[in-house]
This record gives sequence, C-alpha cells and structure tokens, in this order.
Amino acid sequence: MSGNASRSATDMLTLYHSGSSVCSQKVRLALAEKGIPWTSRNLDMTKGEHQTPDYLKLNPNGVVPTLVTDTGDVIRESSVIIEYVDALAAPLLMPVRGSAVWQTRLWLIRCIEIHAAINSLTFATVIRKMVLGSMTAEQLEDWLARAPGPDITEKRRDLMNRGAQSPHVDGAVATLDGVFRDMDTALRNGPWLMGDDYSLADCALLAYVDRVRRLGLGGLYEGRFGSIAYWLERSRARPSYGSAIQAYYDDETETKYLAAGSEAWPQIAARLLVRH
Repeated sequence: MSGNASRSATDMLTLYHSGSSVCSQKVRLALAEKGIPWTSRNLDMTKGEHQTPDYLKLNPNGVVPTLVTDTGDVIRESSVIIEYVDALAAPLLMPVRGSAVWQTRLWLIRCIEIHAAINSLTFATVIRKMVLGSMTAEQLEDWLARAPGPDITEKRRDLMNRGAQSPHVDGAVATLDGVFRDMDTALRNGPWLMGDDYSLADCALLAYVDRVRRLGLGGLYEGRFGSIAYWLERSRARPSYGSAIQAYYDDETETKYLAAGSEAWPQIAARLLVRH
C-alpha cells in the first residue's frame, strides 16, 4: 500500500509499520491527512518480521514504526515521525502561534504514557487470548524473552499471568482517566482538541482512543466524558481514518478484539469505580 501514485520529493519515504500497531496507525493517519505518498513495508509481527537482523539495524528496539526518508535518514518514535511528516507539506497540522503550539507538543509528549496504558490493556485482553490459545509454555517463554527489554518482558509476563487483574491494568486505568478528563476539558473549546481546527494533537490521539473503543472498553470515557465520543465519531468520519486504520482490520479480527475486551470489561470497570 502507498499514498499517491504521483511523483514528488517525498516519493522516497518508506514506512516500516504493522497493521494493528497503534503507533503505526498514528503515522499512517498523518501521512493520509497530509496527502503524502509513501512506500509500505508492512511487517508481520506474528512472524517476528520486526526482529530480523535487517530491521534491527534500522530500529534496535525492534518496534514499529520506523520511517526512512528520501535522504536515508532513519526516524523512530511515532510522535517524532508525525512532526517530521507534518513539516513536509502545507497546510500544517501543528499550530503556528500562541499557546496551541506548546499545548499540542504536550499532547505529543504525553503519548508516551498513553501508549503504555493502551499497550497494557491490549496485552491484558486480546493479545493474552491469542498468545495463551496458541503457544505452549516453552513457546510463551521464548516469546517473552524476545521483548525489547527485561522490564517489558516482566510486564508482559504479568499481563499474561493475571490478565485484567494485573497491576499494570490499574496503572492504565489511572492514566487514561486523567487523559480523558483533560481531553474533555480541551474539547469544550471546539470540535477538536485545539479548538476549531483539526491538528496534530487530534491525529496523535485518535489511534489510542479508537483502540479503547475497539476493545469494547468505551465505558472508560462514555457517560462521564461525552465529548470524547463525539470527537471520536468526527475523527472516524474523516477519509484518513478509513485508509490509515480501518483498512487494516477484517471482520474476524474486529470480533476478536471486541470479544476479548468485553470479557475483561467487568474487572476493568471495577477498577474505575474504585477510583471514583
């Protein structure tokens, strides 16, 4: 898959990504919003294609996405990549003046903790179901050992063992509770996080909030922060959502995500009640 067929100075952009990776979705969304052509290197992470020697030369952590520019520069970290992509063509999604500039950058920095929370919820639900249903104990240990680092190995081991009862899920609920509260406050000033205009902040957060919805965990924001549901609906109506996110899911995968998350929801909802 690529962006546009026409030639331009950005035709040599190559994106190493994976279909359901939220960080990959974030970058594909920015490319779609900007209308920038790109060459796809879609890595099948179930086959370990993100851990091959060639890819590890580009990204030693073995994570996606990674962008290789037309000059051969290698850019990692999705929030850094979308800022680079935004600067390639007008109109800019990054506000150019006033407090909206630093507010947008704060959202981009905050994506680090948001990603960790979404990762915990995803591993505690759908990935846990997939892994435990397809691996022997030995295969599981091998899979855990191939995580980017020992801290991540232990986090994943706990999520595989405890599922929604893991303390990592408590942390995720606490993080997202604060994120949704702040999003709700920001959305009082307009349909988008920075007010009247769609910005890089909206682009950065969509994949994460959409993952919560896709897992059937919308109760984390529904009812208490109603503006987020409307923001998500508007975001999903944009053409970029269809090509950057929805196109990478089939019905079977969607069903698995929803079933796994919905099964865990009562335990996750109980954590939310304790906080309130």
